[in-house]
Parts: sequence; C-alpha cells; structure tokens
Amino acid sequence: MIKKYGTAEWRGGLKEGKGVISTQSGALSDQPYGFNTRFEEKPGTNPEELIGAAHAGCFSMALSNILSEDGIVPDKIETRSTIFLSMEDGPKVVRAHLDVKLSAQADEAALKAAAEKAEKGCPISQLLECEITMDLDIL
Repeated sequence: MIKKYGTAEWRGGLKEGKGVISTQSGALSDQPYGFNTRFEEKPGTNPEELIGAAHAGCFSMALSNILSEDGIVPDKIETRSTIFLSMEDGPKVVRAHLDVKLSAQADEAALKAAAEKAEKGCPISQLLECEITMDLDIL
C-alpha cells in the first residue's frame, strides 16, 4: 500500500490565527495559510486549492492511463479542477468542476469516453463526496 502524508500546524483563533502546510516530499514546506487566504481571497494557499491541484493532477494521470490502455498516447492534457466551497449551513465542499483540454490523435468518441471514465475513476474523484462535473475541449 502506498502512503503519502501532508502536515498542518495552526496557531491562534480562526480569524487572527495563522498556519503552515507541508508535504512529505517537501514540495510544500511551511507554506503559510490562514482565514484571509481561504475566505477573503488574499494571496496564499488554502485547503481547497490544494484539493483542486491534487484532483487535476490525479485526473490527468488517470486519463493518460486510460488512453494508454486503449493504445492512445496523449500529446497534452491540461486540467483545472475548481473546488466549490459553500458557506450555507457551514462550510462544505459541494462541487468539483474539471476543465480539461486534451490533445490526442484519436477518435473524438473514444477520447470523450476515456475522459468520462477518468472523471469518475480517478482516486481523488472517488474521495470527494460532492458533485463532479466536467467540460472537455478536444484540441
């Protein structure tokens, strides 16, 4: 079983407090975050954008794998995952939307089918308990 971890340290109350997030690999090391970077659009990171990045990366790899199983090697997959955090009834992730640009030499129907399979099958999509939608642009 593969195990990866991230860490967070938080000091202080919710609005005035500050925290840092790190990853096992060191790709993120003591990256600051706080109420203002999460809820007030200030520069810095937050859990939702990190989930979006993880989702985009996972989906792209899953799509590449599915295409490869069909004998298709993609030229390029660009993915953005937008995470929607609703503040109604307390904060909750309610939706993730994938914007995908795919360039590959294959039948459009096969590419769409592979993207739909990746949308539902990538491990991060499976982890998220929210609606997942996708717009696919085949280049």
